[in-house]
Amino acid sequence: MPASAKIQVVGVKNAINGLRKIDPELQKEFKSDAKTIAQPAIDAAKKAYEPLSNESHPYALSGMARSWVDPITGRQLMKFRVSKAIAGVGMKFDTRKKAIGVILILQKDVATAIWETAGRKTTNRLGRSLGFVGDDQTRIIKPAVEKHLPQVEQEMEKLVKRTMRVVQAGL
Repeated sequence: MPASAKIQVVGVKNAINGLRKIDPELQKEFKSDAKTIAQPAIDAAKKAYEPLSNESHPYALSGMARSWVDPITGRQLMKFRVSKAIAGVGMKFDTRKKAIGVILILQKDVATAIWETAGRKTTNRLGRSLGFVGDDQTRIIKPAVEKHLPQVEQEMEKLVKRTMRVVQAGL
């Protein structure tokens, strides 16, 4: 499961889905503009992973850099690399009715997502070794993104209002 931080603006799901019905090109334009607005938060999450020196990270455990292989399947289990952590930060739109947020800033690298959330739901050895992380929290992404939330939400609100006017004019 990827680690993520959510940005939510009420009414945007209907606006995005309405755009698809009116003109798919408008929806593409909206998503492009939203990604541009969210880019500072994405960049902050990527920058938060940058190490103080080469490929180590001050919060990672030394053994996480080694290849761990499942003795039964032979599958590589986890190898934490800062370069993969930085490359794994991305954004996704989720406009389903039951979705909590619309813009999700995700960590797609499995090893990093495990590192971000280990021990969050249940106490386990890895989570204790990495340090406490609260429920609905992550170690790096959420704190980095939250610093940019007010700016992103303000710009998204403007974009949503413009978009809703276009949708209403199309109806």
